[in-house]
Amino acid sequence: MTAGDRSDPDARFRDQVLPELDVLLRVARRLTRDPVDAEDLVQDTLVRAYRGFDRFDGRYPRAWLLTILRNTHINLLRKRRPDLLEDEVAQRLPAPGQDGRTDGVAERALAEQFDPAVRESLAALSANHRAVIALVDLDGLTYQEAADLLGVPVGTVMSRLHRARRKVRAGLEANGITEVHR
Repeated sequence: MTAGDRSDPDARFRDQVLPELDVLLRVARRLTRDPVDAEDLVQDTLVRAYRGFDRFDGRYPRAWLLTILRNTHINLLRKRRPDLLEDEVAQRLPAPGQDGRTDGVAERALAEQFDPAVRESLAALSANHRAVIALVDLDGLTYQEAADLLGVPVGTVMSRLHRARRKVRAGLEANGITEVHR
């Protein structure tokens, strides 16, 4: 059997899962805010995905993997500190410094990547709005993938993203960075 043979489950797993590793790692870093924890989360996700691969229908591997990643992360949080689950989304994607630690990987990347006015506009967003901006605009997830990861309907992702972009645009306009287009 060759590596590309469709009857070989290991080859199918590699073909469908390996192309999604970069996205899984980016999202895991955003969730954990720690590179080592992110790698552990992705590894746990891959183990669970491998174990359940025979039940996977082959459609939408990214959504399937992100669901496993999300559930694995929630389970790890429950084991570590059950009280963290009061506000699930805010706990998974907290504001910079919200947990009393230094900024996480995502915040450091934003700090290095964006103009101070953009950083300020993003920091002014609520955790829910910042989450959809990060997942859709920075990580490149589809609306459905972001919705699955956040555990909200697609329409909620779309409306949050619209409001978040509008708020960022208004912040930039207030700082004289962009022109007002009406």
